[in-house]
Amino acid sequence: MNNEYVVAHSTEILVIRNPADGSLIANDMPLAARNDADNAVEYANRAFHTAFGKFEIDLAADPFECYTGWIDNYTGESYPAEDEFYKIVHNEPLGVCAGIIPWNTPLASAALAIGNCFILKTSEKTPFAGLELGVLIKEAGFPPGVFQVLSGDGSIRALLAAHMKVNKKVQRTAASSNLKRCTLELGGKSPAVIFEDTSLENVVIWRVNRLVANTDKISFATTPVYVQGSIYDRLIEAYRSAIEDKTRRTGDPARTGTELGKAEKQGTLLICGKRIEAQGFFFEPIVFTNVHSDAEILRQVIFGRVSMVNTFKTEAKLLEKPNGTVFRLKAGVFTQDITPALRVLSKVDAGVSLDSFGGSKESGIGREMGHFALRAYTEPRQF
Repeated sequence: MNNEYVVAHSTEILVIRNPADGSLIANDMPLAARNDADNAVEYANRAFHTAFGKFEIDLAADPFECYTGWIDNYTGESYPAEDEFYKIVHNEPLGVCAGIIPWNTPLASAALAIGNCFILKTSEKTPFAGLELGVLIKEAGFPPGVFQVLSGDGSIRALLAAHMKVNKKVQRTAASSNLKRCTLELGGKSPAVIFEDTSLENVVIWRVNRLVANTDKISFATTPVYVQGSIYDRLIEAYRSAIEDKTRRTGDPARTGTELGKAEKQGTLLICGKRIEAQGFFFEPIVFTNVHSDAEILRQVIFGRVSMVNTFKTEAKLLEKPNGTVFRLKAGVFTQDITPALRVLSKVDAGVSLDSFGGSKESGIGREMGHFALRAYTEPRQF
């Protein structure tokens, strides 16, 4: 905090283990307490009002490559003086923002790039990348208090969300404290639709890689799959074969060549997800077929490599299925005909577009990436 490592006020610690072999990585990871959260917010408020200027904004842009083009192009607005008053709208940073991040994407924020001060709460599963970023921030010359990192569990998340001097994050406690603005990315149950005219080889490559990448702990990992009936048998056989091939390449994620990291029956079990190796947390993917439309595994998020493959005969019947969950983040269509692709996508409730990331329904609110994220971290002010 404030550009220095400090001793946490809490005496509790977190234990971190390597999921590849179960070995101990650290048994002394500090757990931040209320005093630590209060101090971080105070340092950030002090930095925002005294230290953070154009030079620091430019520095903040460098690690966030996608925002480098926006820093001097995020314009305001002006309106003619038809009522004898010129009106200028300027987008100002919010001030102190808090980011509560998941383990599968341990570093992310557009807040610094647009001029805010930021408190990063790391996942208790992967705290090291965030803590190391704090060192790099200091080396880059950021003033104390502009970027700070807190490690800890759910208790520190709640403290930040409820803190009266934090201007952004998490919704329920935000509403009961000082109506913080929130963006929430909460995962999805996004469908993939496969028409009979598509390239099976292309489908299998995309679908299997998506299933095993990052142990399928990817919020937009299209795990419900709807296959047109005429190619269903061929797709299932190719799908099974490709997954079995990936399973043979199991091991330490840090080792070259590894493609499969760590890992109720409501349909027909095609691949059962059995344990692969004696040590570590290695399991093969699980694939169900013929899953009923109201099955829990089809309607609720499973943050792991579990895929459900069903068939459809016609486009009209298909459209009754993908919108049946309370989540919607991303959707995909495999076909060589752009017309049904656009028609289906226009009727599937999904949130991701080319330059933004975020969901609808219970997948979250707000958008990340592109100018949408910059809007989330600024407040328009009229002069």
